[in-house]
Amino acid sequence: MAIERALVSVFDKTGILDFARQLAALKIEIVSTGGTAKLLREAGLSVRDVAELTGWPEMLGGRVKTLHPRVHGGILYRRGNAGDEAQALEHKIPRIDLVVVNLYPFEATAARADLAPGELIENIDIGGPTMIRSAAKNFESVAVVTDPADYSAVAAELQPSRALSLATRLQLSRKAFAVTSRYDGMITTELERLSAEADTIKLGARSTLPERLHIALQCKQSLRYGENPHQQAALYVPAGKPAVGLAGAVQLQGKELSYNNFVDLEAAWRLVLEFDRPAAVIIKHNNPCGSAEQDSLLDAYRKALAGDPVSAFGGVLAFNRPLDSATAEEVSKLFVECIVARDFEPAALAKLATKKNLRLMRMPDSGDSSALELKRISGGVLVQHQDLHCLAESDLKVATKRAPTSAELQSLLFAWKVANHVKSNAIVFARDGQSLGVGAGQMSRVDSVKIAVMKAATAGLDLKGSVVGSDAFFPFPDGVEEAAKAGAVAVIQPGGSVRDNDVIAAADKLGLAMVFTGVRHFRH
Repeated sequence: MAIERALVSVFDKTGILDFARQLAALKIEIVSTGGTAKLLREAGLSVRDVAELTGWPEMLGGRVKTLHPRVHGGILYRRGNAGDEAQALEHKIPRIDLVVVNLYPFEATAARADLAPGELIENIDIGGPTMIRSAAKNFESVAVVTDPADYSAVAAELQPSRALSLATRLQLSRKAFAVTSRYDGMITTELERLSAEADTIKLGARSTLPERLHIALQCKQSLRYGENPHQQAALYVPAGKPAVGLAGAVQLQGKELSYNNFVDLEAAWRLVLEFDRPAAVIIKHNNPCGSAEQDSLLDAYRKALAGDPVSAFGGVLAFNRPLDSATAEEVSKLFVECIVARDFEPAALAKLATKKNLRLMRMPDSGDSSALELKRISGGVLVQHQDLHCLAESDLKVATKRAPTSAELQSLLFAWKVANHVKSNAIVFARDGQSLGVGAGQMSRVDSVKIAVMKAATAGLDLKGSVVGSDAFFPFPDGVEEAAKAGAVAVIQPGGSVRDNDVIAAADKLGLAMVFTGVRHFRH
């Protein structure tokens, strides 16, 4: 069926003039509203007002423009259906074969700090989603275009017969329903937020997680495979938004990424952002096997690698500074899967270009630290706020008779940052901005201590004068005793065990300094 009439009503005017000119060149009548009609007329295009089509003026401050049987009847009636055709003829309902609509920017409006609730409500589009849904439902007869990115492809297919295939109309319909679904979800989420804020003001209640969670995702890219080669995987990003964070990183070179690559890259990037000085992190199977912050990126990388050079093979690297040529030269000596950094100096890219399979990921400046964390379980989804707690020196409580020295305190804070990114039970030995041994994911904390000591010995690192960071409290003195036996002189841990006094007494007996943070950082 040839398209005879198009209804065009868009908030986002990107590309609409060129598209409308192409429609007009095909002798397709254009019906429009408000600002869109004005823009098209000023460009010299012939436009018919919706009010002329319906016989009713726009009213109620523009709230009612297209909510009329002659609009929705023209969209919804089934071509070739005798009953529908007869009623359309009886009520003088003209065919509308193409609907070109996009919506008020509700999300952008809602994000404004100075927004009044009344203005938010007025930015809820009613007519637009209704037309989109009508056209999407009747895709066998009508095409609906909601994305300016589709204008050129639609215009090309309309040549020369003014028709679109059923496959195209179905694809546009699917996209349209995704648009309205996401739009309704945004409105619901924002109104629930306003309700929670009102309850906080009225009742003094604490605003917490939303009652309902609306997530609209679209596939950004397919991945090589999932956790294992027999599993399929893909990366999804919030629909209708620019990709941010690691999902928005630009791959500069290397083969296709896998699910595990992304998981490790995320772990590496989150940890390296903890540090203010130049830092390097090496991740293997989602745990940091080497971490360091130094005065130069090159020194940081060398010390991170020295922390566990065996495990570093085939790992993922992260740098919190642009990767320079000297550091890239050192990195090129080791086989690694991926490198993520803020940027890469041209000379560094040139040095790494020979490693064709090495993935290089340049991170965008934007991120989303406010996003909720989701984890699937059978029959449901667990949701939590991200662990963004930042420990200050003033938060620390000295639990032992001996307080840490200034140098020990800096090492303790470093060890604490690394331990927060190690799978529980987590133990990190560190000294002078370098991790020396990491014990991860064990069922008992003392076993994690023993593994960390073993790792340091394997790397040839002396633990004398080191400090220990623990993501949760020591339930018994044995973990502290093992750490002291290996050479540790200070410990940082949350505290809070029923046996804290026993652990403190053991530390005092061994001459250790111990500080409590009061905060636990389990990572499962």
